[in-house]
Amino acid sequence: MPNPFATPGVWLRCALHAHTTNSDGEFPPEFLVRHYERAGFDVLAITDHWVRTKQASTNGLVVIPSSELDARLGDPGRKAHVLALGVNEDPPPRGADLPTLADTADWIVQHGGVPYLAHPYWSGLRTHELERCDGLVGVEVYNAGCELEAGRGLSSVHWDEILEMGRPCDAIAVDDTHHPGFDSGFAWTWVRASERSPAAVLRALRDGACYSSTGPVIEDLRLAGRTVEVRCSPASRVTLLTGRGRGASVVAGRLGYRHGGDILERADDGSVTAARLAAPAGAPYARLEVRDARGETAWTNPLWR
Repeated sequence: MPNPFATPGVWLRCALHAHTTNSDGEFPPEFLVRHYERAGFDVLAITDHWVRTKQASTNGLVVIPSSELDARLGDPGRKAHVLALGVNEDPPPRGADLPTLADTADWIVQHGGVPYLAHPYWSGLRTHELERCDGLVGVEVYNAGCELEAGRGLSSVHWDEILEMGRPCDAIAVDDTHHPGFDSGFAWTWVRASERSPAAVLRALRDGACYSSTGPVIEDLRLAGRTVEVRCSPASRVTLLTGRGRGASVVAGRLGYRHGGDILERADDGSVTAARLAAPAGAPYARLEVRDARGETAWTNPLWR
């Protein structure tokens, strides 16, 4: 897949999961737009439940009408939530018999949208339940609202298991805000778009031209075969995840652990600002995590698969 750090374009900071008074959020749409614009975001997808909220963009914020839909899984009573990013029509009325996950993803794609699975850990999803859904573009690797409410915001295990199946799967990090100011500004997705427009943002999300973060910034990333060089904001650890029992990592500190990697540059406090990591032979995929001293994390999408 193309490396977004080597692709022309602009990085846009995106809030891709947020609710208003049109479903179960605290702010009306115009106030939510103002809130995220003041918080320094470039893009906001309003994802009210079973409602496509349309709100005008501003000079500083691109607003993408979206929705959050429910889908049934195999077992009775089990369901998943799916972000319908950028759909061009209102969702159908929610009936007693929910569509399947695959049908929901198909509907989103047919109506110009990009389907991402919401908060799989919070929903209690099992990875095998996602095995038969080819329409999903990716998952939420981190959902700040679910972490704040129930400690179930991180879904990296689900993500890795999907990748280990050999399935393409990208990831985003989101707020899932319902109470702006209390559960907003904790997680975001940096999208590499050709321009500041809804179409360009959605195209980048379809292509995986993005990375996710709760704080750290990835400044540059280069690939040479199965070797990765990264420059980033000061980090306590940089890890290349490449499948079960595999990987490479460098850890800051005078006696920091090294496995399959080298620290190329450090900040004055000894934290890592540049590193080189090599994937072991035969690694089925690779994705990079950058963690800082506060425990905040940035996640790249798979670098190959």
